[in-house]
Amino acid sequence: MSNTKTFVYVNRKAPYGSVYALESLEVVLIGAAFEQDVKLVFMDDGVFQLTKGQDPEGIGMKNFSKTYAALGDYDISQIYVDEISLNERGLTLDDLQPLVYEDEDDDWEEKSSIHLVSRDQLSDVIESADVLLNF
Repeated sequence: MSNTKTFVYVNRKAPYGSVYALESLEVVLIGAAFEQDVKLVFMDDGVFQLTKGQDPEGIGMKNFSKTYAALGDYDISQIYVDEISLNERGLTLDDLQPLVYEDEDDDWEEKSSIHLVSRDQLSDVIESADVLLNF
């Protein structure tokens, strides 16, 4: 029996204007480096963290959005995006960065890490957590 706990990180804040998004990303990468079972949830304004073409230079902040592309290298392939949050913000999956992982069970084929989910499905993901962290 595995002692691995499932860590679910819920991201609700916009990527800039606070430290929440960057801090979440850093904690996720550290946890994954220590082989935690990591699931990421993006909802509310947190969906903006995954959008393409971010340019926060005008507000004097560093653009860390390209770091999300490294998640697959850390074996993070369970990224859940709340469909309602996307719709409420006028966004679609096409507005998000393409985040992928290599599926070792399928001859290392690249597959999307992003799963568009309903609120019911999101509830199931959150309930699967041994440890839940909100950012």
